[in-house]
Amino acid sequence: MGDKVSDFLLKRLSAWGIKRIYGYPGDGINGILGGLERNKELFEFVQVRHEEMAAFMATAHAKFTGEVGVCLATSGPGAIHLLNGLYDAKMDHQPVVAIVGQSARPAIGGNYQQEVDLQSLFKDVASEYVHTAMSPIQIRQLVDRAVRIAKTERSVTCIILPKDVQDLDAVEAPPHAHNTVHTGLGYSYPYIVPTDADVQRAATILNKGKKVAILIGAGAMHAGKEVTKVAELLGAGVAKALLGKAALPDTLPFVTGCIGLLGTKPSWDMMQECDTLLMVGTSFPYSEFLPKEGQARGIQIDIDGRMLGLRYPTELNLIGDSAQTLRALIPYLEHKQDRSWREKIESNIRDWWNLVETRAMESADPLNPERVFLELAKRVPENAIMTADAGTTANWYGRIIKMKPGMMGSLSGSLATMGAAVPYAIAAKFAHPDHVPICCTGDGAMQMNGLNELITVAKYWKRWSDPRLIFLVLNNRDLNQVTWEMRIEEGNPKLPTTQDLPDFPYARFADSIGLKGIRVDNPDDVGRAWDEALSTNCPFVFEAITSGDVPTIPPHISFEQAKNYMRALVKGDPEEGDIIKQSVKELVGGMLPHKDNE
Repeated sequence: MGDKVSDFLLKRLSAWGIKRIYGYPGDGINGILGGLERNKELFEFVQVRHEEMAAFMATAHAKFTGEVGVCLATSGPGAIHLLNGLYDAKMDHQPVVAIVGQSARPAIGGNYQQEVDLQSLFKDVASEYVHTAMSPIQIRQLVDRAVRIAKTERSVTCIILPKDVQDLDAVEAPPHAHNTVHTGLGYSYPYIVPTDADVQRAATILNKGKKVAILIGAGAMHAGKEVTKVAELLGAGVAKALLGKAALPDTLPFVTGCIGLLGTKPSWDMMQECDTLLMVGTSFPYSEFLPKEGQARGIQIDIDGRMLGLRYPTELNLIGDSAQTLRALIPYLEHKQDRSWREKIESNIRDWWNLVETRAMESADPLNPERVFLELAKRVPENAIMTADAGTTANWYGRIIKMKPGMMGSLSGSLATMGAAVPYAIAAKFAHPDHVPICCTGDGAMQMNGLNELITVAKYWKRWSDPRLIFLVLNNRDLNQVTWEMRIEEGNPKLPTTQDLPDFPYARFADSIGLKGIRVDNPDDVGRAWDEALSTNCPFVFEAITSGDVPTIPPHISFEQAKNYMRALVKGDPEEGDIIKQSVKELVGGMLPHKDNE
């Protein structure tokens, strides 16, 4: 008996090097599921609890491996569920192929059960390539083009397979005839650098600068050595967009840490005082955290010309791979003899890390969340893979965790969706079973979808060579990031009706499904709890009972934002007393702004 379309589809994916598929079953993909059973030696199929999680995991797989991530869902509702995770991939420029079922061809257009116009549905998220297989002859070119375009454009592509097509006899090679397409395997990454004349222009600008600042993002993730060399030659400091946090370790003395609302004071100070800005592989969106127009000469390097000159009016925009372009630039750079700018940056960084520790050791009722992250930062292993959710955990991850050489880390960047940290960590573990993923999430995201994916962990963890996978849950019974945004951006007090969350026993839940859990509400127990989590030979849920009253505001907020903050308290914030106590501590620590710092 010959192969069916589903068999050939899977074998062609395997020929492209795909080894893992994240998905959830449904009768709209029964043919493909049968093909997975017949070809189970080719793939590890990871059964998630919800299709959105499959898309998140495919995105994280791409981020942590550099490979194409693949997710699979049934027709109609299953396909719809993929969308949020796929938009995460699209907006963070990750190569992901989505494979979805569809109603049988004779039923299409007949308002059939679960029939959705999937071409239209996916046209935005998979704008680079989305097509429906109407004939077995198409399968080879649909797979080849979906994978190749995902790699080339670093974006989402989609293949739609009607359920009757899945069970047709495969056609591995299209007939040598008119109206057929003949594709092949293979992709070689290009060597992309600007012209030598433009590289020399960039060097001239950088050599003339007396106070050079470098900002890197996810596009510089493979260019750490080159960025370090450029920074050493120019006496520059390096700030990182949050998606580029793992591009350089924070143990380097010139790395100022993250930038923006989740950033550090040294990064802010450097951007306010620099006279030259080199942006490498970043599309950091918040221009108010960059130099003012006219303050600094700007150069940007990005592999995607559409992203150049978008956030700052750079005078020289270079299309090129980050590492390759910097390697071409380095021979033209002069070693700056005056190191006073660099010395000032390094001094600011040392002061910052001392302040971080002081702030984290301040008391809060019951736990200061910064203390929880500080104790982790002291112990985090070099093979850790950090993930953070779109909430206050991203603040503490961005400011407090020191990335070490060899560590990886990511989160939902441009989309900034809740609920990505848990599936990201699970995908990291599948991709790197000998590493220790550490997921940092809040109780809101955990209740949204994280709890269900702990069931996925319970299903698979005994397969992993190193079973350590840690989930930190900040249990403050509040949608805390939004609460603080209401205070800072709008001057409104916390609204309990929308912000209060029900309490839930996260650690006990972990115990109930065969994992290990611990609940911590005493500051003296935090360090010991991390020691236990990192040494336990089992996935671990660290439930930290934290205060929601510790201000998440960075040290460089505007005076207007500070006034909004105080206005919220005057209006009668339900947590007013505790917030005032915590704010006094921040003020003593030099963290809140004064008007002359605006």
